[in-house]
Amino acid sequence: MKTVGLTGGIGCGKSTVADMLRALGVPVLDLDHVAREVVAPGEPALDAIAARWPTAVVDGRLDRKALGAIVVADASARAALEAITHPRIWERMEEWLAARAAEGAPAAVVEAALMVETGSYRRYDALIVVSCAPAVQAARLAAREGYDAATVAKWQAAQLPLAQKEALADVVIPNDGDVETLRACVLQSWRKLTEVDLTSVSLSGTATS
Repeated sequence: MKTVGLTGGIGCGKSTVADMLRALGVPVLDLDHVAREVVAPGEPALDAIAARWPTAVVDGRLDRKALGAIVVADASARAALEAITHPRIWERMEEWLAARAAEGAPAAVVEAALMVETGSYRRYDALIVVSCAPAVQAARLAAREGYDAATVAKWQAAQLPLAQKEALADVVIPNDGDVETLRACVLQSWRKLTEVDLTSVSLSGTATS
């Protein structure tokens, strides 16, 4: 089974691409979702976070905004958080990939925001990077999250520049245009990486936007 990493800059549309692939029958694991699972109430990772950053846990639950405010501008805090959560995330990911291989899937996708920053993109056979112009990225963050310009700049600075991610990609999917243009690029990119043509699936009406 071929494993494909899927990442991109914040606000570039990697989750939209992941949803398109799921709609076409491609198995996709969202590591951001797994990351939320490992810090759920009762999980050892949450206890470790509470011990290091007490203000980030309120009434036994993770306050994501509070934790985000701590780690966005502090590289050492981000590294400490990753040391707590990443081993648990990788374990669940490997279990998921093994299950997909056992089912006979020809390929599977793992989606994660900081795949390049952490070096975990090397775990996969190929890498897709979803990208867009920095100005488009900033506008999406402002509209989606309600961030002011300073906060947008902090989140952009917390990740590698898009050009550096693109340089490592087997395929770059640009997402500056409309949904149909993006969908066409997704189909073409998947065929290039896996030699599996999803066009017939798309035309059958099973795909969703």
